[in-house]
Amino acid sequence: MNEAVNPTTLVVWGGFALAFIFGAVANKSNFCTMGAISDIVNMGHWGRMRMWLLTIAVAMIGANLLYYFGLIDLSKSVYQRPVLPWLSMVVGGFLFGIGMTIAAGCANKNLVRLGGGSLRSLVVLVFIGLASYMTLKGLFAQWRASFLDPVALDFSTLGLATQSLPKMLSKITGLADKTALLILPLALGFAILAFVFSDKRFRGNLGHVVSSLVLGALIVAAWYLSGHIGYGENPDTLETVYFATNTRTLESMSFVAPTAYTLELLMLWTDKSLQISFGIATVLGVVLGSFAYARASGTFRWEGFASIDDLRTQLFGAVLMGFGGVTAMGCTIGQGLSGLSTLALGSFIVVAAIIAGSAMTMKWQLRD
Repeated sequence: MNEAVNPTTLVVWGGFALAFIFGAVANKSNFCTMGAISDIVNMGHWGRMRMWLLTIAVAMIGANLLYYFGLIDLSKSVYQRPVLPWLSMVVGGFLFGIGMTIAAGCANKNLVRLGGGSLRSLVVLVFIGLASYMTLKGLFAQWRASFLDPVALDFSTLGLATQSLPKMLSKITGLADKTALLILPLALGFAILAFVFSDKRFRGNLGHVVSSLVLGALIVAAWYLSGHIGYGENPDTLETVYFATNTRTLESMSFVAPTAYTLELLMLWTDKSLQISFGIATVLGVVLGSFAYARASGTFRWEGFASIDDLRTQLFGAVLMGFGGVTAMGCTIGQGLSGLSTLALGSFIVVAAIIAGSAMTMKWQLRD
């Protein structure tokens, strides 16, 4: 097959390009889920949360319209699998929320900060990657697989092929699957839009509005890239596959497990069985996109740890994020944007657990 039209090449480079834009926009707009939660908990200010919600609404409406028109099949994503490991999601999400709070930022925020010159974030990301890999295949994986993952709800026993909310709506109401798939994301999406734009100050902040629209569109574009452009026949096996994704199915943005896969590739570079995947390309893209913006705007600054106590706290938070992100099957971007855009029940559980863990940690930090 001609390398110029090889689906693997298109998915990898396309993922890098989308993430490059994501990193630049996230840096410029100070997009941060933890920051949004902190603004509410500490100041009662909803500005950045409205930005996050607007991004979700765009991603939700866009991804499900692609699904509705048959351009992608979200039912094949990892988020919509019929088995819901709810205990893993609650525990993993809660620990991730604690970790990102004491480390002052999630995996995505640390990738953006690394691009802006933060060597502290580089160390944090290395430990996120190590803890993630240990949770995927190492010591932590044994705990996860033995004690958490078995506690699950299998929706196939209820006559449901997936855990998607539109499927549940269809089952309960008798609506046709296609009708439910159109009604629910549009209803939820426009309800979120109504709340977001009910605030005059947010409506007047053109930078935040445009940034949210762009970030949401990038999530949708990533689904299309991996789920449509990257879906086809493997010339070697003649099987229909999703090219260049670690999950072997369609993916959008997520940064915890891909950080582990990036470290694995760097450490085992001569292992020809390992290749640059969509996830690895997005990790690199966010860093370089943030770096490009930081250099262009004059905001690039080298940054290190403030003290030994700061180092200890950051590394502890990184380990919690690595374990929690893999256990919950995603982070504030992987579950918070990509997962929620599929309307998978598990994604709502994880996001609620992340917010709870983060908010409770902030309250504890302010106890004095």
